[in-house]
Amino acid sequence: MNNKYRVHEVAKDFNKNSKEITDILTKYATTPKNHMQPLGDRELSLIFEYLTQHNQVESIESIYADVYREPKAAPAQPAEQPKAQPAQQQGQKAGKPAKENAAPAKPAAQAEQPKAQQPQQQNRPTTRVPEKKVVDTRKSGNVNLEKYDQRLEDLAAGKTKQMQAGKQKFQGRNQRKGGFQGGNKRRQEEQEKMRRLQMEIAKKTPLTVKIPDEIGVGELASRMKKTGAEVVKTLMKNGVMASLSDVIDFDTAAIIAEELGCKVEKEVIVTIEERLIDTAEDKEEDLLPRAPVVVVMGHVDHGKTSLLDYIRNAHVAAGEAGGITQHIGAYQVEVGGKPITFLDTPGHEAFTAMRARGAMITDVAILVVAADDGIMPQTVESINHAKAAQIPVIVAINKMDKPEANPERIKEQLTKYELVPEEWGGDTIICPISAKTGEGIDNLLEMVNLTAEMQELKANPNRSAHGAVIEARLDKGRGPVATLLVQNGTLHQGDIIIAGTAVGRVRAMTNARGEKLTEAGPSVPVEIIGMSEVPGAGDDFHAVDDERMARELVEQRKHDQKMAASGPVGKVSLEDLFSQIQAGEMKTLNIIVKADVQGSAEAVKASLEKISNEEVRVRVIHCAVGAINESDVMLATTSNAIIVGFNVRPDSNAKDTAARNKVDMRMYRVIYDCINEIETAMKGMLAPKFKEVELGQAEVRNVFRITGVGMVAGCYVTNGKMQRGAQMRLLRDNVVIYDGSIASLQRFKDSVKEVAAGYECGITFEKFQDIKEGDVIEAFLMEQIEV
Repeated sequence: MNNKYRVHEVAKDFNKNSKEITDILTKYATTPKNHMQPLGDRELSLIFEYLTQHNQVESIESIYADVYREPKAAPAQPAEQPKAQPAQQQGQKAGKPAKENAAPAKPAAQAEQPKAQQPQQQNRPTTRVPEKKVVDTRKSGNVNLEKYDQRLEDLAAGKTKQMQAGKQKFQGRNQRKGGFQGGNKRRQEEQEKMRRLQMEIAKKTPLTVKIPDEIGVGELASRMKKTGAEVVKTLMKNGVMASLSDVIDFDTAAIIAEELGCKVEKEVIVTIEERLIDTAEDKEEDLLPRAPVVVVMGHVDHGKTSLLDYIRNAHVAAGEAGGITQHIGAYQVEVGGKPITFLDTPGHEAFTAMRARGAMITDVAILVVAADDGIMPQTVESINHAKAAQIPVIVAINKMDKPEANPERIKEQLTKYELVPEEWGGDTIICPISAKTGEGIDNLLEMVNLTAEMQELKANPNRSAHGAVIEARLDKGRGPVATLLVQNGTLHQGDIIIAGTAVGRVRAMTNARGEKLTEAGPSVPVEIIGMSEVPGAGDDFHAVDDERMARELVEQRKHDQKMAASGPVGKVSLEDLFSQIQAGEMKTLNIIVKADVQGSAEAVKASLEKISNEEVRVRVIHCAVGAINESDVMLATTSNAIIVGFNVRPDSNAKDTAARNKVDMRMYRVIYDCINEIETAMKGMLAPKFKEVELGQAEVRNVFRITGVGMVAGCYVTNGKMQRGAQMRLLRDNVVIYDGSIASLQRFKDSVKEVAAGYECGITFEKFQDIKEGDVIEAFLMEQIEV
């Protein structure tokens, strides 16, 4: 009970002393501590039961002494009735709380003045329903049961009567308590009324359901607050057989929802990408002219890099293996006071992906064709890439200084590919040039500027930057390094950028000449550091404001890629069914590709996968940037793969692990050799004439400049030996910087033939001076193998 009913209060109400009540409790329950102890329901029941049993009525006849009479017989009622009735009322009131814990109480005046009730009872209306009998079984005198009954019936009202009886010291507390309970009850009633009212309004108002482009049947049912069976039944009525797990489109879902009495709204899902990346269209007044981005395309060895060399007075081809441009380059030059951005794409067919990427981000394409060679397969590829990108093509017929040059034959060949010269009534600009002598190059640049002006190239520099990743690589000292071309907006140092699955902050920016920049506007190529990982070449990059949201987007993209990679293989179609049956008999050659830059890695992967034949299928299981490490060798061991390194070398741990596990590692610097060797091995005709025998490694500890000799590397031989005249590679961060031979080998002032491990020596290289501390020299010999 919430209201406390104490020992002394019970004793007072029954005209007993506290000791008697205590004795009853001691006998049948537990002894109370004192007369102030509150009693529970069980203890009160025991007390009432005990008093009832020990205060029995004398005869059962007294209970039925009072009966209803007809009005004429009313005066003949015994005179004892007024006395019996109060006794009966008292007995009933005393017995009822013991059994039912509450009984309806009659007015107090009826209990206190029984004689005054007699005329009223005599004048009651006639009824055949017998009156309820009230029996007092205690006969214990006048007990103030009125207050007790009220307490059991209404606890709050009982406490109020107690306070009126003189218990003033608990007045404030009990009043607060009673008021609090009453307030709670009223509040619950009001809430219940409001809930019912809302339910009635909701029943009258149709439910509004938001439906996306696609939704599951079960999800639609839960949104409409209907059972799945109802929705499936309605779908079947409309001729759509679908289960709860099936997905239906917006139109179908809208029809079903309207049939079931719901109001339909289209749900627009705003992705993280839409919130993060600003894709708003620029206003015309915000746009300013920008420099054109020009791509130089064509067949291998037709003179693309030489043309760029002449334009920017640099010599890139000297540092490329075999004079072939392996990496995409981006340069900005001033021509006639106007900047032009040039992209140099490699010409070999293996670099189709790099060339396509160059075409998709440029405004003008210069197609270089050698006058003495004509249209080649890669020239056709270049034309197709330019057409796919819908960019104007300017044809530069190179090598016009050669006597066997025949430009007319070139023009005739171009017409087969819908490139008709202007002088023949077409719209293709053709410029005969010579990258060696500079003939016609000024005219070519004028044509580029003219074509760019006709296109009215504009961009908005006053917005967050976005563009494309031209190239990316992993540098040991600086981490991931990416070459970006800004296409719109301005990139600032310190900006947060997201490119594919890579995110980071621009820590430093440099241009093609190595100068540091703090900002780069539209059409400016820059090299940046600060990315979390190497982005994919060709990925779009965006400058964003919220780094936390950018990282969330990256994690989402990685998850999507993982799910796509682990997803089910495409369904079988009639066209490829036969080839798939044949594939069951094919052997698989697993290859791991590691390269120095991302573009090269992709190109090598694409080339190797192309050379599958009927018996052997080439499968590149891993393609990444950086030196060959131990994890690559472990992957090759478990999957029975060979490792192809392009312009990279394995570290010492990887080399030892590969030797232990007998993993085949092949290193290449020119992609021709890689493709030819793998292709020959697949045909079963691989018979190499030479094999590489490793001699040893030395670390460059110091670099000296000696007059008349040049740069001398002061080295410490870490393993094996250094031998004069041997072939060597110079490695910087496990990337091949120079491939040549040892010119001279000295120990102190003496010229020696070889230096063993653990000794220091001085080494000079043939025609190479760019030596730095920390470089590693690998010495090896090429031994002929007898076939």
